[in-house]
Amino acid sequence: MRLSGLFLRLTVFVLAAVVAVFGARATVAFVEDRSIVGVREVLIDRGYEWTSVVSDGLQVILEGEAPSEALRFRAISAAGSIVDASRVIDNMDVVATESIAPPEFAIEILRNDRGVSLIGLIPASTDRDDLISQISAAADDQPVTDLLEIADYTAPDTWRPAVNYAVRALGELPRSKISVSARRVSVNAITDSAVEKAELENRLTRNKPADVRVSLGLNAPRPVISPFTTRFTLDQEGARFDACAVDSTQARAKITAAARNAGLTTDSGCVEALGVPSLTWGDAVAQSIRAVTALGGGTVTISDTDIALIALEGTDQGTFDDVIGELENTLPDVYALASDLPKTPDAGAEGPPRFTIVRNEDGAVTLRGRIPDELSNKTARNFASAKFGAANTTNNARIAEGLPAGWIVRVLAGIEAMAQLNNGTVVVEPTTMSVQGQTGSETAQANISRLLIDKLGEAAEFDMDVTYVKELDPVAGLPTPEECIAQIEAVTKVGKITFDPGASSITNDTTPVVDEIADILRRCPDLQVEIAGYTDSQGREEMNQQLSQERATAVLSALRQRRVPVGSFEAIGYGEADPIADNGTEAGREANRRIEFKLVNPDAETPDETSEDEQTE
Repeated sequence: MRLSGLFLRLTVFVLAAVVAVFGARATVAFVEDRSIVGVREVLIDRGYEWTSVVSDGLQVILEGEAPSEALRFRAISAAGSIVDASRVIDNMDVVATESIAPPEFAIEILRNDRGVSLIGLIPASTDRDDLISQISAAADDQPVTDLLEIADYTAPDTWRPAVNYAVRALGELPRSKISVSARRVSVNAITDSAVEKAELENRLTRNKPADVRVSLGLNAPRPVISPFTTRFTLDQEGARFDACAVDSTQARAKITAAARNAGLTTDSGCVEALGVPSLTWGDAVAQSIRAVTALGGGTVTISDTDIALIALEGTDQGTFDDVIGELENTLPDVYALASDLPKTPDAGAEGPPRFTIVRNEDGAVTLRGRIPDELSNKTARNFASAKFGAANTTNNARIAEGLPAGWIVRVLAGIEAMAQLNNGTVVVEPTTMSVQGQTGSETAQANISRLLIDKLGEAAEFDMDVTYVKELDPVAGLPTPEECIAQIEAVTKVGKITFDPGASSITNDTTPVVDEIADILRRCPDLQVEIAGYTDSQGREEMNQQLSQERATAVLSALRQRRVPVGSFEAIGYGEADPIADNGTEAGREANRRIEFKLVNPDAETPDETSEDEQTE
């Protein structure tokens, strides 16, 4: 009995233990399954499909490749929101990322009367102190505020040329904003005049670096014209403007339309400017031009608020009265109209008096004609000498009686008008003045019109035939870099630069050639030129290279002594490299001993072309 009871108890205990073991295992399996399911669901819901979940007992193991370290951490946090974080085991990898791209280096340069400010990011390889020094020197030693940051990345190849170009531009633009990057330089500035704007655009475009885009935004202030003048003529030669000032594009459109209806076939040449006397300027000018058209011809001059209309000789009196009456009644109130129907003047025994000013292409000026007295004669001679130089002025005027009142005023006005021309003829008569010639200024004709109206009055009659010649324009007439090198080549075809044997001293008989080259280069500012020196193959290579370098440097120094701006020039010796003839003959060696002028930075449209000039010593 005792044995049987003990066995029963042991059996019950064993059965209970077995049940407990299997129950525990079932519970653990249930917890594991629920944990894995819960973690998988939350990872999928949050977009972390790249993870896989396995269990090891109560531990949850995360595997897979995370796109980034941040996403790996977020996946671990998501799993920790379902099970205890201590049960989450991280076996995930992070996908290898590409190397971080370097930042874009850029500088904003702002310059005004108070100094220069620099803002941006530059490479660590940039010599910061040297850059600040260059900018300060270019800005006439103005203070420089340095707000630049530095990044330790390799600078692009075009970074340094872009910065150098920006510094050069800064030196010419006292009021400017220049944005610099390795791929682009944007220049925005205010210039003092339209002429300065054109000249700066020419220079800045000529010197732009290769592989860098340059954007120029130069603005010239609108000119102030006083008196504000427009003069329109319709006669046998057709319709034309001698001067045309407008205050807006709307006024230009109205005036141009009226002139087209009158027969104008060329550009009006109207200048948008400040100084308009009334906002109704466009209407007043257009009405005046329509009146001239209705008369069949004549000249109308609008100077500020004064309008002078002169009909052609022979115009019907009735038509003249009708047209002038209508114009008087329709003009805006601020304008005053004076009109005239001229009669043919009677000529005296000697014919109408005349005074002529002639200016030749070489600058020589001759005065001839009638003058009322010795004081007037001296006044005209001195005024011409002041305008053209005493050495260039010849006075052949003669004193005569019976000249109209104010004759000397007309003569002086004619001399001042001639000062606007490079060459030509001005003829002064009692009732009219004719101006004919060539000029290098696109605004010369308008300037002469305003001058004569100011000196002689709004009703003054004058004819003009002024031709703009681009070659005479000091800005537009500048040669291109390629033309400059071609001119040097033409000089050296008839002359040679020679050196003392085995030395770098330029011989005396070479002086005229160097002088001519210097004259050409002074007319071609801001060129980037390489002066390359070459030798023949005689002697040691090292000595030849050194000699060629010394000779190229000697040419550079000779040009500097002749006041050629050589800041952008570079002298390089190449020794016996690149022979152009056979070194086995004396003639070939003579040809190989040479100096070449090469453009370092040709125009961007033809970057592969290099103009050069070969000179033999």
